[in-house]
Amino acid sequence: MINDDYKVYADKMKKSIDSVAADFAAVRAGRANAAVLDRITVDYYGSPTPIHQIASIGSPDPRQLVITPWDASAVRLIEKAIQESDLGINPQNDGKSLRLNFPQLTEERRKELVKLIRKYAEGGKVAIRNIRRDAIEKFKKMQKNSEITEDDYKDAEKELQKLTDDMCKELDVLLGKKEEELMAV
Repeated sequence: MINDDYKVYADKMKKSIDSVAADFAAVRAGRANAAVLDRITVDYYGSPTPIHQIASIGSPDPRQLVITPWDASAVRLIEKAIQESDLGINPQNDGKSLRLNFPQLTEERRKELVKLIRKYAEGGKVAIRNIRRDAIEKFKKMQKNSEITEDDYKDAEKELQKLTDDMCKELDVLLGKKEEELMAV
């Protein structure tokens, strides 16, 4: 029974890491990457729609993305959504498609991006610690109701702490890789 609970909490912690990894992917590192558009939604016929669902996204060269909507009327909507986002790039509209030119990152902008990804990583760690806290409370309640022994509770607490430490280390590795990527470009 306790092992099933461990798996549930481990899966929740893994989802937190996946969420942080998705946040990292959305941070641009000077190269054109379609992942930076994943968080931008377009108000398409009254419903928020991700750009990749209404357009093809290509990268003709390392510093440029070309967005070609399948419905020509969506060009203006996509342009507006990109301008209102925190992407910091003005799309060039040729009537049929949009071009996003990614400028070379300045040292100041790189430092801002490193601060941003550190904030994302810390948010992920907080989420993981909250999952650990919830799990410990559940096991404490189970021990109080005599569903598990005190030894089982202590073992569960140690195991959860080890799981939490491992997940935080995994986040630190992801953070290190992304920082390296941002500073190397």
